[in-house]
Amino acid sequence: MLELRPDCERCGTDLPAHLPGAFICSFECTFCAPCAELLDDVCPNCGGELVDRPTRARDLLARHPAGTQRHFKG
Repeated sequence: MLELRPDCERCGTDLPAHLPGAFICSFECTFCAPCAELLDDVCPNCGGELVDRPTRARDLLARHPAGTQRHFKG
């Protein structure tokens, strides 16, 4: 199951798990759409492709919550 990280690792923007607009690589590094575009859809951590992160339905978040650890280091 995906961790669904709560923020963009580059700029710190909140990325709620139930909304579109987040991009991830195969290691679940997470970026907002503007940052992914600036990065040419290439993860700066591993060099992998950044793709649309799937959303999680709100009713499933209660049983399977999104991650809470923030990864922005700015």
